[in-house]
Amino acid sequence: MRILYVTGSLPFGPTEQFLIAEAQELLRRGQDLLIVPRSPDGNVVNQDARDLQANTLSTGLWSPSVVATAAVMALRHPLRFLKALGILTLSPRVEVWWKNAVVLPKALWLARQAERWRADHIHAHWASTMATMAWIASEWSGIPWSFTAHRGDIVGDNLLAAKSRSCALARYISESGMAMAQQRGADVDPPRALVIHMGVPVPPLPSAAGPPREVPILLCPANLLPVKGHRYLLEAMCLLRSRGVTCCLQIAGGGELRSSLEAMVERLALQDTVTFRGYVPHNEILEAYGNGGVDLVVLPSVDLGDDLHEGIPVCLMEAMAHGIPVVSTTTGGIPELLHDGAGVLVPPQDPAALADAIESLVRDPLLRRQIGQASRRRVIEQFSLENVVSRLLACLETSRRRPDPGTS
Repeated sequence: MRILYVTGSLPFGPTEQFLIAEAQELLRRGQDLLIVPRSPDGNVVNQDARDLQANTLSTGLWSPSVVATAAVMALRHPLRFLKALGILTLSPRVEVWWKNAVVLPKALWLARQAERWRADHIHAHWASTMATMAWIASEWSGIPWSFTAHRGDIVGDNLLAAKSRSCALARYISESGMAMAQQRGADVDPPRALVIHMGVPVPPLPSAAGPPREVPILLCPANLLPVKGHRYLLEAMCLLRSRGVTCCLQIAGGGELRSSLEAMVERLALQDTVTFRGYVPHNEILEAYGNGGVDLVVLPSVDLGDDLHEGIPVCLMEAMAHGIPVVSTTTGGIPELLHDGAGVLVPPQDPAALADAIESLVRDPLLRRQIGQASRRRVIEQFSLENVVSRLLACLETSRRRPDPGTS
């Protein structure tokens, strides 16, 4: 298939690194993939993302070529342009109308690129303005379209119900995400709407593991944002120190809370056990998993209310695929990943429960190994990249545009 793949910024910037593996697997399967970022801003910060640049059409959101193409198309096809404008007016919310109006020129430009490239299908990651672009481009060109909804884009509800009825496939990465969409009026009946998880590669395990590390290394691979719940992990580390539990924590990620969290580390006198590593390239984290540099991954996520919580975090899946045990909370879609012993689940915002879970794993290397093995099995069975992409391709294949016999 020739799949036009709309992203927010990938392969640029650090925010969509979890999409890289899926794009690479599509290419490995021999699919023709053209990645079109809505806003190709920032640098390419990951080597794997750099490899995707050859399959990327990088044009600024409001570049002269985008604006000129959109203007010509609107003048030549005024009725189709009015239909595109009509999509914008479907939402009574001014902020949604404005966001969609901002991407309208690039949506028209996208339609032109899809036609020139002879795309079979347009797929957008995120149900927000990326899906708006894909929808308008599909209406203009007649090429089928679909979208993957994650979490925040569902909460934002940018014409979600209307998009779910217009697309060939609404893909949700978790059952909890689909339930949130249904609450907002989205059509969640199969086969148009399906839960197809994000997948991760499953690497081979090292031939032999070394002896347990005297001071286990904990990793929290999460940007420093309120929903990630870092403060409760720091409080748990303080409790662990008071219990005489020896371990060290590395926090990999940047974000708005760094200064306040660093101040908290100083206030709790945790400087000797907690390290802020800032943004760490994705490949470096995977290398640490593969070479035994991490003993336990912890993600203390919280629910901020109004459905502001995690989906199914890829960072947990990646650790699990390497046989590394994980500890996280009963928020969002995380229980879908860690149920039945595939990880350790604790209540959110509960430093004592988090400390108990970490302590049990730090003190018992055999338990770490057992849970790590169960974690890896869960990923192999339900979240392996090969199986996920096979499902996705099967769904897209059923909606691909067929050649018009009158033009052959």
